[in-house]
Amino acid sequence: MDFYKRAALVLKCIPAGKVATYGQIALLCGKPKNSRQVGYGLGRNLMGEDIPAYRVVNAQGLLSGAAAFETFDMQRLLLEQEGVEVRLTKKGWKVDLRRYQWKNTLEEAEAFREEFKRSGC
Repeated sequence: MDFYKRAALVLKCIPAGKVATYGQIALLCGKPKNSRQVGYGLGRNLMGEDIPAYRVVNAQGLLSGAAAFETFDMQRLLLEQEGVEVRLTKKGWKVDLRRYQWKNTLEEAEAFREEFKRSGC
């Protein structure tokens, strides 16, 4: 299994105007305890090109990947361009997960599993 190939497939499916958490991506990859590995892969560009990394936030909805972008506010700006409201809190920039989190379906999760088998990752 290539975790980063799996993660790339999942990440490319996050709809515009939605966000996913690191843990959500790990769960959809079949490794629910590997949320840190998702962050590691995103931070080191291990998932390839054209990955919408800016759509990934932490479990509280906080934008936590600023160091991986060209400027400290790029993640916020990209999300706002897609209509995602980002507000400043005491802990940092935050997205309302109840409103903006990608609510993937069981059918989508099963389709990912089948795609992983087909693609050998």
